[in-house]
Amino acid sequence: MALFKIVHITKYQYNWPIKESINEIRLFPHNFENQDVLQYELLITNNPEVSFSTDYHGNRVGNFNTLDAHTEMTIESRMLVRVNHSLKIPDFEHSYIKDLASEKEKNINLLRLCYPETITKQETILDILNEIGCENKTIIEIAQQCNNYIFNHFTYTKGITNIETTVDEILDHKKGVCQDFAHVLLQLVRTAGIPARYVSGYICPNESGLRGEGATHAWVEIYTPNQGWLGLDPTNNIWTMDNHVKLAVGRNFIDCTPVKGTFKGLAKQTLSVCVSIGYEDGRHFEEINDVALEEVSSEVQEQLDYIELLHHQQEQQQQ
Repeated sequence: MALFKIVHITKYQYNWPIKESINEIRLFPHNFENQDVLQYELLITNNPEVSFSTDYHGNRVGNFNTLDAHTEMTIESRMLVRVNHSLKIPDFEHSYIKDLASEKEKNINLLRLCYPETITKQETILDILNEIGCENKTIIEIAQQCNNYIFNHFTYTKGITNIETTVDEILDHKKGVCQDFAHVLLQLVRTAGIPARYVSGYICPNESGLRGEGATHAWVEIYTPNQGWLGLDPTNNIWTMDNHVKLAVGRNFIDCTPVKGTFKGLAKQTLSVCVSIGYEDGRHFEEINDVALEEVSSEVQEQLDYIELLHHQQEQQQQ
């Protein structure tokens, strides 16, 4: 069992004022049998009214608008969470894929979570499963060996992928970060017939030196008949532990995006994320990451360059 005080700060900055910013956030930690949310606080620049709802996957969702012109927006999420993953132990699960048949018939969501994405390199996925050999193996064995394959054949490398990177691209260069490995694992286990979902959250640092620690993290949960959802972390080739804190679940990253939105205005935006984690014993960890955003189109870039030129000319005239 572990207790964490987590502060997650998302900061958007714009090089020119924008307005009518409309946003959707999934920054609310799950209350479930392995995790208790003891305290939670949400702070947003200019204190807009936030409306709350629950999405199809059971995540709490917040929506808010900022209508006035602004060049910066900060969303700060503060939480105190207690985690106990030892309540579920994968070694106790000895079920097979055929044992899922009746549950898939009763639960349409489980059936949907069995469908892999449509990709061009599905043959590569089938080749990996053939190499692993899924026949006569339990759900746990198949999932664990898929997890192991990703860990041993893919290289953890920051900066070469972004939220738009596809499974096909990841299979090509065999490099990426936690969300990339989670998407590949989803493709593998779903193709094998195991219901699986993407999980967004945090992996809190300890002495183990796990990859991805201290920042927002991603992993996969597979469904088993006897224990329900069990978490697998392909980035570290482990089952989820007490330092995995869960925020949201869904079919993929898009369903779990912590913050997404749109705005009116012509401006370049930058995004930085700071995650601060405090422990019961007084230790503290903090990490700041600049997030790679999708490049603006050439047409928008030309307009931005023109605005910069006009602004520069006005400054020269005023001197």
